[in-house]
Amino acid sequence: MAMMMMRIKRKFLAFAASLLLILWIILMLRQAQNPEQIQKDFAGDFQRLPEAGPLGFFDELFGAAINETTLIDDEEGKPIVEEAAAPKNNLDYNVHVFYYVWYGNPETDGRYYHWNHHVLPHWQKEVQKRYDHMKGSYKPPEQIGSNFYPLLGDYSSRDKATINEHMRMISASRIGVVVLSWYPPGDSDQAGRPVDDLVPWILDIADRYMIKIAFHIEPFDDRTAAKIYTWTKYIVEKYGPHPAFYRVERSGRSLPFMYFYDSYQVSITTWRKLLTTGAKMGIRGTIYDIVAIGLLVDEKHKNDIVQGGFDGFYTYFASDGFSYGSKQEHWEDLKSFADEHELLFVPSVGPGYVDTRIRPWNDLNTKDRGNGRYYERAFGAAVKCATDFISITSFNEWHEGTQIEPAVPKQIGSFSYADYRPDNPYFYMNITKNWIDRLMPNDHNQLK
Repeated sequence: MAMMMMRIKRKFLAFAASLLLILWIILMLRQAQNPEQIQKDFAGDFQRLPEAGPLGFFDELFGAAINETTLIDDEEGKPIVEEAAAPKNNLDYNVHVFYYVWYGNPETDGRYYHWNHHVLPHWQKEVQKRYDHMKGSYKPPEQIGSNFYPLLGDYSSRDKATINEHMRMISASRIGVVVLSWYPPGDSDQAGRPVDDLVPWILDIADRYMIKIAFHIEPFDDRTAAKIYTWTKYIVEKYGPHPAFYRVERSGRSLPFMYFYDSYQVSITTWRKLLTTGAKMGIRGTIYDIVAIGLLVDEKHKNDIVQGGFDGFYTYFASDGFSYGSKQEHWEDLKSFADEHELLFVPSVGPGYVDTRIRPWNDLNTKDRGNGRYYERAFGAAVKCATDFISITSFNEWHEGTQIEPAVPKQIGSFSYADYRPDNPYFYMNITKNWIDRLMPNDHNQLK
């Protein structure tokens, strides 16, 4: 009888163990198909960062605790959580990340912005015919205009808690400068809404984490010398006094650092009116002087940068070979050219590129992430040039798949969003921090 009872007990334990294993597998499968659940599972840890002091890797953050205090926003009366003690300043202010505040959702903005991006047509009719079945706009929250899906879901850039989380992550990765996509007041890109009214509290939130804000001047309509002067003056006067406004030492002066997207679409004559000494609307030597960084796409733009009076140039595009400037094998030559003309060279590194949800015909420019290898190669190429500054494309340009912001698995019908598996959602924030850790011993973290 005792032997029989022992055999029954063993069979029961084996059955129970098998049942638990089956239930665990089912749970994992459901979770892999349900990013909202993953977001909830991460949410508790996502709200917590270590106390003031050097921040560890993101995968070490889970379970860490901080002292928190609740602040009440004067405008909306909503609670905002921030760190009670300021973190130690271990950021690298020579590493910049491009950042977009054009996203919106019904809860905060009354409707979707950018997540519902429409599919862009090809300019050649015969090519477009192959993609006519993909016309129209996406319908969030399930369908968004991106090949990846954010850990935070279809968030609003006007939600201060979201911006706080972004700055928290950026600070933990040790990036020192957020380069804010900016249009003049009342202006925006076609799929978005004006963003200038967000700048004051973005500066405030960034300052909590000792992050600096630089401006990425987008191609607003009719960029005449007069208008560029007006809006440069506006930025310097309105935002220049803020402690989070990014400045660098240049020729013995502390000057604002500004990127000008698609600068090559503005004539050299126009830029010379602004960026050469003694010009009628010239800002050189005035209180509105800046460090002006133009975009270099084609090789011929090297001359435009010099003749236009720019202080340097950047490459922006994260697709290696998409343009002359973005081709990494050209970077050492571009650095030599910059040194020869006493210019700053700011190569732009990215984790990959894919925009086929909004440009289905553009698969030739897709750059697979290769589980981080593409990003590692790009960073290595930039560091090899011994540049003073490195820019990252991007923190959250989701449409073009260049984001380092955390993404999660999600499947809708037969379509599966790309993700960072087998690594965790913070994988590219970790890679960024690893590279900055390598740069810091070389005194690369100081404001220059």
